Amino acid sequence: MKFATYTTQGDTYYGAVAEGGMIPLSPNFPNWPTLREVIENDGLHALARAAAGRSATHTDVTYQIPVPNPEKIICVGVNFPDRNAEYKDGQDAPPNMSLFPRFPRSFTGHAQPIIRPPESEKLDYEGEIAIVIGKAGRRIVEADAYDHIAALTLCNEGTIRDWVRHAKFNVTQGKNWDNSGAMGPWLVPFTHGAQLDDIRLTTHVNGELRQDDRTSRMLFPIRRQIAYISTFTTLVPGDIIVTGTPTGAGARFDPPKFLMPGDVVEVAAEGIGTLRSEVADDT
Repeated sequence: MKFATYTTQGDTYYGAVAEGGMIPLSPNFPNWPTLREVIENDGLHALARAAAGRSATHTDVTYQIPVPNPEKIICVGVNFPDRNAEYKDGQDAPPNMSLFPRFPRSFTGHAQPIIRPPESEKLDYEGEIAIVIGKAGRRIVEADAYDHIAALTLCNEGTIRDWVRHAKFNVTQGKNWDNSGAMGPWLVPFTHGAQLDDIRLTTHVNGELRQDDRTSRMLFPIRRQIAYISTFTTLVPGDIIVTGTPTGAGARFDPPKFLMPGDVVEVAAEGIGTLRSEVADDT
C-alpha cells in the first residue's frame, strides 16, 4: 500500500492511494495531523489497517510532497561510478561522501510544475531515490541502518547549474530555488532490503531515456549513508536522505540539454513508482 499527502477542494489530507484516487485517512487519526507524525509514531501499519476494504472517495487531488516540513533533507552527491567519472579529474571516488542540504520549499509534488527561475536558464534534472527515516538514531552502525527506514519515495533533485558554481566549495545556492525540484508521488513502506539493494532507477525527459543505473552500483550504499550521516547529526523520524543520481544529467551533454518550459521529466524506480514533473517558467 502507498500513502500520499494531497489537497482537494482547498483542504490538505493524507491517505492511501487507490484505484481512481485517494482513500482519506487523516480524518481517522486527528492525533497525527500529517504523515510526519504518522512516521514518528510508527503508524503506517495503522493506516494500512484503516484503509483495508475501502474505496477512493477523493478523485480530484493535487499531490504535495509526501512528508511536510521534515527537520532535515540531506542529499548525497556523486554517488555512482559513471557520475564520478564525469568530473574528468583523474581521481577515484573519494573515501567519504559529498553532502548538502535542501529545504522543503525547494520541492513540489508529483504532477506539479517545477520552476525555472528568470535568473538562470540552466535548470537541470537529477533522478534519485529518497529514503524517509522512521526511527531516530545517532552513530547508527551499518548493520542496523535499514531498521531506521520507514518508507521510500522518489526525487527529481532539480539544480540551477550555474548557481552551483557561484562559490568555491558550496553548492547550496544552486540546489534550493523554490519549487525547482519534485518529490513523491507517495511513500512506499520499507519492509526489507530487496526494496533497495539492487533496483533500477531511470530518468526520462520527453520520453527519452537520460539516466539509467542500479542501486547496487552506488559508491556509497544506503546503509553507509545512514551510518555516516548519523555520525555527525541525529537522524529523526521524517528526515529525508536523497541518495544520489546516476550519470546523464543535462549538463553533461555536449551541448548541454537544460530543461525548457513544457519539458516533462519522469523519474522511476522499481517497486516505488514514477514521479512526473513538467517544467514551467517562474511568473
